[in-house]
Amino acid sequence: MQPSRNFDDLKFSSIHRRILLWGSGGPFLDGYVLVMIGVALEQLTPALKLDADWISLLGAGTLAGLFVGTSLFGYISDKVGRRKMFLIDIIAIGVISVATMCVSSPVELLVMRVLIGIVIGADYPIATSMITEFSSTRQRAFSISFIAAMWYVGATCADLVGYWLYDVEGGWRWMLGSAAIPCLLILIGRFELPESPRWLLRKGRVKECEEMMIKLFGEPVAFDEEQPQQTRFRDLFNRRHFPFVLFVAAIWTCQVIPMFAIYTFGPQIVGSLGLGVGKNAALGNVVISLFFMLGCIPPMLWLNTAGRRPLLIGSFAMMTLALAVLGLIPDMGIWLVVMAFAVYAFFSGGPGNLQWLYPNELFPTDIRASAVGVIMSLSRIGTIVST
Repeated sequence: MQPSRNFDDLKFSSIHRRILLWGSGGPFLDGYVLVMIGVALEQLTPALKLDADWISLLGAGTLAGLFVGTSLFGYISDKVGRRKMFLIDIIAIGVISVATMCVSSPVELLVMRVLIGIVIGADYPIATSMITEFSSTRQRAFSISFIAAMWYVGATCADLVGYWLYDVEGGWRWMLGSAAIPCLLILIGRFELPESPRWLLRKGRVKECEEMMIKLFGEPVAFDEEQPQQTRFRDLFNRRHFPFVLFVAAIWTCQVIPMFAIYTFGPQIVGSLGLGVGKNAALGNVVISLFFMLGCIPPMLWLNTAGRRPLLIGSFAMMTLALAVLGLIPDMGIWLVVMAFAVYAFFSGGPGNLQWLYPNELFPTDIRASAVGVIMSLSRIGTIVST
């Protein structure tokens, strides 16, 4: 039977929605885990006798883990497939989250933060590649933008859970272990998801791909020609691809350095600005997260019409202006501080979406996950240094 439709012509169906929802679970967990440590630090600091150096190390430890996880497991995913790694890393995140509840010293906590960073970092290249390879060309900008938005959903949920557990004795243990609950839900959702069809084609497993398409859509489906090709990690560093690696890594670094500081040390920053201390600082963080989330919505709608480059340049200009106001104007009124944070958060949506979209559009299937991993790792070097 000859294919009657091209994959890019398929309507956005239930399988696309499931891939998008459960594939976005990794960014959700990254936002959740990263922000939760900021809330938990309010209790952790006296409980484990943490000083400023240890607090910085804990923040940098997660980033160091992300550096390893993204670069290593992006390559592995290109070799062994998306689905298998899709499941293994979520199980690992849940197990490490539960193990973190049992730590009794700063060293043990640091080890757990590095490990959680590794497995969360593993999910980024796997999930974004899976979603990209299951999306049609016209759906891709929306789908990748949805991933960016889910990071902030995770961050908001972390602040709300942290607020709820703040007055519980030993609440920091429950905060850090609570990531196991969304892990379980995401694992259940991912269990029935198929392998990436484009990855199967790239590996020459054409018959398996055809059978999967018939099972999912009831008919054979044609793809734009994908010749089987052996994965070559070193291709990322050739003349054709390496300029793109540096370009996207620069965008990602500029985006995540201030955002990581805002979220990891969010309650302390909110408190120092007079927006609330202790438990109420978590609610202040929720407001910041909501502005970040809102900032992801316009790019979802505009990326295919306004274009990537104008959106990127305009957004970075407004973000720079907001940070300059915060850093250079002393003794601002509280509402000016809030407005500057809001402007920064809102306009970060453009680069936030594009940092995911660019690498998944610029690199071919056989090195896509590796590219996302390497780019994310490079961005984390700058973030670790800044921390």
